[in-house]
Amino acid sequence: MSYQFITQAKLPTRYGDFDIHVFENEDGQEHVMLTVGLPLSKTQQSDAQKHDAPECNHSQPIPLVRIHSECLTGDALGSLKCDCGPQLNATMQLIQESGCGALLYLRQEGRGIGLTNKIRAYALQDQGHDTLEANLMLGLPADARTYDMCYPMLAHLGISKVRLMTNNPAKMDYLTELGIEVVERVPLVVGVNPHNNAYLNTKRDKMGHILDPNLTFQPVEN
Repeated sequence: MSYQFITQAKLPTRYGDFDIHVFENEDGQEHVMLTVGLPLSKTQQSDAQKHDAPECNHSQPIPLVRIHSECLTGDALGSLKCDCGPQLNATMQLIQESGCGALLYLRQEGRGIGLTNKIRAYALQDQGHDTLEANLMLGLPADARTYDMCYPMLAHLGISKVRLMTNNPAKMDYLTELGIEVVERVPLVVGVNPHNNAYLNTKRDKMGHILDPNLTFQPVEN
């Protein structure tokens, strides 16, 4: 499946100013990338040359990158069932602090099974099944996400090496297979609480995520 760059703009946020880039595949599915301190795209370079703007300095450090799949319940609604919202917020803050990085926000809700099936899986989790068991009971894969769109998104800004923020070694493997060099894995363990402790344990014990074997949680604040 092919992906193409559509447009970009400035995006001021509570964490600082980002450039937001929109990409789309032939099915009309949209993905976005937030960047800070990265080289200009070819389109930006062309516009800068027209206005006699100084050329970008390509000697910047290897960018801090996070691949984050959409999670409406966690990212927007503050769900405590997962750690997605805190990871998204921490990523934006850490990228700003690093001064050079990118957040790839991929539109594949619920590890790729969609919002409705995700809530169906939640209902099964309420009955005592873990997140992996719930997906399988619905006849769905444990993880249906794909990462092929990451290459054109990163290539758009000429990024071939990254410092990857993740607890999931599979993401490192995916990027490596796409031709992106992962020079460092940066752990991102945030948002641990009583409601998602079992969820994180399942990711660690059954899905290969790199998490502390003695992972503990903080009480939920009222």
